[in-house]
Amino acid sequence: MAHGSKKVIYAALAGNTLIAITKFAAATFTGSSAMLSEGIHSLVDTGNQGLLLYGMKRSARKADSEHPFGYGVELYFWAFVVAILIFAVGAGVSIYEGIQKLLEPHPVSDPLVNFIVLGLAFVFEAAAWVIALREFSRAKGRRSYIAAVRQSKDPTVFTVLFEDSAAMLGLLIAFAGLLAAEITGIEWFDGAASVAIGVVLGGTAILLAYETKGLLIGEAAAPELVATVERMVSADHAVTGINEMRTMHLGPHDVLMVLSLDFNDMLSAGEVEETTSDLEAAIKSRYPDVRRVFIEAQSRRRHRQEQEREARMLAENGEA
Repeated sequence: MAHGSKKVIYAALAGNTLIAITKFAAATFTGSSAMLSEGIHSLVDTGNQGLLLYGMKRSARKADSEHPFGYGVELYFWAFVVAILIFAVGAGVSIYEGIQKLLEPHPVSDPLVNFIVLGLAFVFEAAAWVIALREFSRAKGRRSYIAAVRQSKDPTVFTVLFEDSAAMLGLLIAFAGLLAAEITGIEWFDGAASVAIGVVLGGTAILLAYETKGLLIGEAAAPELVATVERMVSADHAVTGINEMRTMHLGPHDVLMVLSLDFNDMLSAGEVEETTSDLEAAIKSRYPDVRRVFIEAQSRRRHRQEQEREARMLAENGEA
């Protein structure tokens, strides 16, 4: 998936760089607020793709003494920064520019230039969007698109997909605003389009921030993975019960798994060790994304006592 993610980001980066230059040139030539907002939008998107690539590079670093579980979560941090930039810079500047145009409307010169630029930009954006959609569709499997976004652990693909979707919608809004201003002669349509583009960007940023926040604070592995591992462990004759299983994604392809197991009391310490090693090897073989497996041997009775103790402590802290 890492290769596919980079392909999506590089495609979007190349497209947005060219589009941003073209839009700014058209905005300078015609004086259109909507076109200026679109130029800012593309510039922000270009910077965002750069940040995602930077985040991928940083997250690929090997674990060390300061970060024993690696740097995978750093990708989630930079994806969250991207969402904040879309909101603060993209949406903020677009809305500000639109309000300025509403307060002091002025005519747009040579609207044909804007229409040509918007048309070309839409083609480029659509090409990048198709690449992102194909990659996302391949990764989502049989899940619905909404479920795939909610369960996705790789923010790079759905971030680019959301950005490109917002970009195409913004282009349509800019086109509609300029066309309305040209047909009716009402100059504030251009400013209204700029405000609408800012609202679209703000909504996109909020959605991305919500999804990446969940990844940043830690999300469990897919339910299918958890269920399969539970069946694998339960089928081992040396295990009499699973007390608890906890998982967390430290990166798109880096899962931490902790198991508390109740072993057969007739087993020797050496047999428990062998079983633990065999289970760890089987889990990692079935799911390579599970990089670390920690298995704790604990009786069900003692595990329940520990859970009750933790529950009492939480209740006491809550009352305090």
